[in-house]
Amino acid sequence: MTTGFDAPTTAIDDITGDYTLDASHSRLGFVARHAMVTKVRGQFGAFTGTARIDEADPSSSKVDLTVDVTTVSTGSPDRDGHLVSGDFFDTETYPNITFVSTDVARSGSDWTITGDLTIKDVTKPVTIEFEQTGSAQDPFGNVRVGFEGETTVNRKDWGLTWNAALETGGVLISEKIKLEFDISAIRNA
Repeated sequence: MTTGFDAPTTAIDDITGDYTLDASHSRLGFVARHAMVTKVRGQFGAFTGTARIDEADPSSSKVDLTVDVTTVSTGSPDRDGHLVSGDFFDTETYPNITFVSTDVARSGSDWTITGDLTIKDVTKPVTIEFEQTGSAQDPFGNVRVGFEGETTVNRKDWGLTWNAALETGGVLISEKIKLEFDISAIRNA
């Protein structure tokens, strides 16, 4: 029995170019521990982004991302409503999360992207490790590249401090949140 995915393709020798994130084939997600016993996963349904990839000079590469926080989805409408409220993201005042890269480095198929992550009115540096997962020319003539990455942040650093103590000790929601990125990007013509 095979438990893994099919091997990714690497059809393009040099992926240098300008790209637009393909939101319909990408996922921006997060994982939080709930009641300190299980993990709750969520994602954002709408986002836009661009990338400039330079294989010869990775430091010339750049990423810009804007996330529509009102599209947060965890599989629970009540929880989603709480997340967009003033207790968390306060989307009436701060409808977007942004990320703008400040440094890009590469080692083989691994890329390290450091940038400014802005949630609400707080901007902090974040470093995300990405693995280049493949490249292909799709049936529609588009050149695509794929990347997967993740990082862990402390939500309190961005003023996301709401919580509730548990009678048995601990808190309802972990301070540490794992951010997950499954990215498909299309090279601009």
